[in-house]
Amino acid sequence: MSTSYNVPLIIRGKLIEGDELTFGGRRGGVSFTAPDITRHVDELTLRAPSQMADLYTLSLDQIVDYLVELGQHLNFADNRHLQQAFELSCATSGLSESILRFHYTRTPRLFQREELYNIVARSVGAEYLEGWVEQPGSLPGVTARTRAFGARCVHVIAGNAPVVAVLTLIRNALTRSDAIIKAPSNDPLTSMALARTMIDMAPDHPLTKHLSVAYWKGGDETVERHIYDPRKVEKLIAWGGFDSVKHITRYLQPGLDLITLDPKLSGTIIGHEAFADEPTLTSVARRLALDIGAQNQEACVSARVIYVQSGTDEAGLARCARLAELTFAALQALPENLSTPHKAFDPQLKEELDGIRMIGDDYTVFGGRSNEGALIVSHDGAPVSFSRILGCRVGNLVPIDEIDTAVRSVNAYTQTIGIFPEALKHALRDRLAYQGAQRLVSLGAAATLQHNLDRQDAIEPIRRTVKWVTEETADPVLVESLAG
Repeated sequence: MSTSYNVPLIIRGKLIEGDELTFGGRRGGVSFTAPDITRHVDELTLRAPSQMADLYTLSLDQIVDYLVELGQHLNFADNRHLQQAFELSCATSGLSESILRFHYTRTPRLFQREELYNIVARSVGAEYLEGWVEQPGSLPGVTARTRAFGARCVHVIAGNAPVVAVLTLIRNALTRSDAIIKAPSNDPLTSMALARTMIDMAPDHPLTKHLSVAYWKGGDETVERHIYDPRKVEKLIAWGGFDSVKHITRYLQPGLDLITLDPKLSGTIIGHEAFADEPTLTSVARRLALDIGAQNQEACVSARVIYVQSGTDEAGLARCARLAELTFAALQALPENLSTPHKAFDPQLKEELDGIRMIGDDYTVFGGRSNEGALIVSHDGAPVSFSRILGCRVGNLVPIDEIDTAVRSVNAYTQTIGIFPEALKHALRDRLAYQGAQRLVSLGAAATLQHNLDRQDAIEPIRRTVKWVTEETADPVLVESLAG
């Protein structure tokens, strides 16, 4: 039996309903209705950048005060907007109900005052957001000052976890930007819930007035050719796969800056030290289970291919198989607020698992009978041919003799690498960076202990989002001397 939800349109503090179109969700027989955005596309964009001046009547302290207060209104137990978003996400998300509940109940923690100031300090710098900062090293007779200004932005966000919507809101507010958030079809209500809470809390506040949330089907040219226009927006921040980003690029032209946060593949490198003794191996297995299973392997940071320096001879394969066996057991024991059997196991992946199980000489498979996840051990020293679709708590262990084999596997599509032991991480970090790796973590910390959320995919999205404006003063004598 299908269920339908209503997804409103929010334009700068105004809630718009009616003129409904019906869209299908990604999972669970769920559909939702949303206003026909073509009727509102002209009012969605902020035509004049000067209309952002009201944001500059606010100090950074006042912005942080607003966000802290907003966090207090985002208590899941009594916020009906978040509750509705949670209900819909339970059907459309790849995360299980217990994991989603954990995410939604922790939302207020992202609005802690100290962390908000830390985000500013790590990215733009409070002094650049608050005023003009003298620049050192100018030419003799020339002085320069720089300030970071907000921009008119469109955020095409991902729906694999509610935190994406929260981070987008926070980044927009801290930079005094104007945001249009395109809600994703697998989580169309979380951004709406945040914006509706802002309206309930402070409908006339400048930060409320500079957040719009809309849903339209990606690739709809009748909508996007009006919105993706450098006369109306300056920054386009796009999360998504190859196809979703490719169709956006057709609109690029001078004055429109595309910032992509595209999907990455993350992995693991485990040194021979893991096999020092059984307690060490058990500890490594538990930590590896975290990197594979946390958030049901839905995030880009989740481990998929794991290179293990166990050796490739018969004894080495047996060592790697033992690690896989222990990891599979640890995967089943993860707390349900972190990981569960996948509620919508990929049927293509299931077919691949069933197929390789029949090739006993080439692979050893633990699990994968139902939706519990699986650990695959390759016997040929190479990842499985379907490594790019690994998910649903399925990891592929690849035994190797030399760590260099793992290093050579890293490329520009590699995001996070969990490494054991720590000494190996320190030894490899420069080489892995040269290869294209973007984040190196202790084994077990890939998805559970993320630091510096203002840095992502080897870029600093907040620094890219703002406009860096420079004002220069030249000595008149120097200028006149140039005229001869």
